[in-house]
Amino acid sequence: MGSMTTLPDLSFLDEERREIVALAREFGQQEIAPFAGEWDRTKTTPYDVYKKLGELGFYGLTVPEEYDGLDLDPLTYLMVIEEIAAADAGVAIALSVHNSMPVHMLRKYGTQEQKDRWLGGMGKGEVLAAFSISEADAGSDVASLRAQAVNAGSDWVLNGEKAWVSNGNHAELCVTMLRTDTPDDRRGSKGVSTFLIPRDAEGFEVGKPEDKMGLRASPTVSVILNDVRLGPECLIGEEGKGIFYALEALDQGRMGIAAQAVGIARSALAHSIAYAGERKQFGRPIKDFQGLAFKLADMATRVTAARALVHEAAREKAAGLRVTEKAAMAKVFATETAMWVTNQAVQVYGGYGYTTDYPVERLFRDAKGTEIYEGTSEVQRIVISRGLTAE
Repeated sequence: MGSMTTLPDLSFLDEERREIVALAREFGQQEIAPFAGEWDRTKTTPYDVYKKLGELGFYGLTVPEEYDGLDLDPLTYLMVIEEIAAADAGVAIALSVHNSMPVHMLRKYGTQEQKDRWLGGMGKGEVLAAFSISEADAGSDVASLRAQAVNAGSDWVLNGEKAWVSNGNHAELCVTMLRTDTPDDRRGSKGVSTFLIPRDAEGFEVGKPEDKMGLRASPTVSVILNDVRLGPECLIGEEGKGIFYALEALDQGRMGIAAQAVGIARSALAHSIAYAGERKQFGRPIKDFQGLAFKLADMATRVTAARALVHEAAREKAAGLRVTEKAAMAKVFATETAMWVTNQAVQVYGGYGYTTDYPVERLFRDAKGTEIYEGTSEVQRIVISRGLTAE
C-alpha cells in the first residue's frame, strides 16, 4: 500500500539514516499493520511487539551512542515515528513517549549513576519508559498537581494518583512529576519536581486501563503511589525544577505527536486511493469521478503540507534554533490535518467507512486523540500567539 503521493521521500537521507527509516517502514507494514485492527478490538498490543522494537534499537532512537542508542537527529527520528504510526498509531505512542520526555530529562539532567542505570537499558531495548504528569483534576494546568513527594531524611516518600499514563502497564520506569513543596507553602509551578520510579518499587500500582475512543492498542492507565519509598537517586536534577524540565522537553514531544498524526493521515489517504480504484459505481471506478478525485487531491495536499511543516521544525531544532512556536504549529496543523483527512477517508468509503470492517473508521478515532494529548489544539494556539506577540 502506498504511492508517490503518500510516502515520504528518503533520497535526501544518507545511507545509514535511510536504512533506519526503511527498517521502521518494513517492520511497521509486516509486523504491525496486519494486526492493528485486532489490537484495537482487544485494546492492547502484545508485549512481544515491544520486545522486537527494543531489539531493533527503537527504544534508543534518541539515546546517546555511548549508551548503545541510535542518537538520531530530530528529522530522522520523526520519520521513524511517522512510519510506525502509519502502521499503528498506538504503537507509535509508546516510542514517542519513551524517546521524548524520559530520554531528554535523563540526558540533560540525570546524574552519571542515573544515566548508567536507565539510559543503558533504554539503548539496549531492555527498558521502556513512561512519563506521568497529568492528574484527574490537573490537565493543562500542571501547577495544580496534588500527588506529593515528601523528603524523609535520606529517602523520599511518594503518594498520590497520576492519570493518563501511556506505557504505564508495560514500562520498567515511570518518570513522574510530583509536588515537593508543602501544603501550607504551595509554590505553584516552582513546587514540582521530577522523579524516577521503577516499576518494581514497593507501593507502585498500575490502575485499570481507560476505555478510550481511539488509540486503543496503547493502553492508558492510572498510576497509584502508596508510600513508595525511594532513595535520593530517584530525583532528577534540582528540586522544584520539574515543570521547567517538562516544558523544555515538550517541543520534541509535540513534534513526535505531529509526526504520528502525519502517519495516521498518510495511512487514511493510502487506503482511500486503493479503495477508490477498486470500488465501482455506474460501471467505473469511483476515482474517475471528479468530485471524488478532487477529494483525494485535497487529502494528499494536506498530508504533504503537514509533513513539510513537521520536517521544517525538525531541521530548525537540529540547527539549534528555538522551535517552541514552530513545534506547536506542527502539532496543531498535523493533528487537525489527520482529523480532516480521516473524516474525508470515511466519506470516500461511504457506508463501509462507518463500519469496523474497514480501517478508516479506526484511523478516524485514532486521529482525534492526537488533537488532545501533549497539549490540546487550543493550548498550541496559545503558545503560538504568545510567541507572535512577545517582545
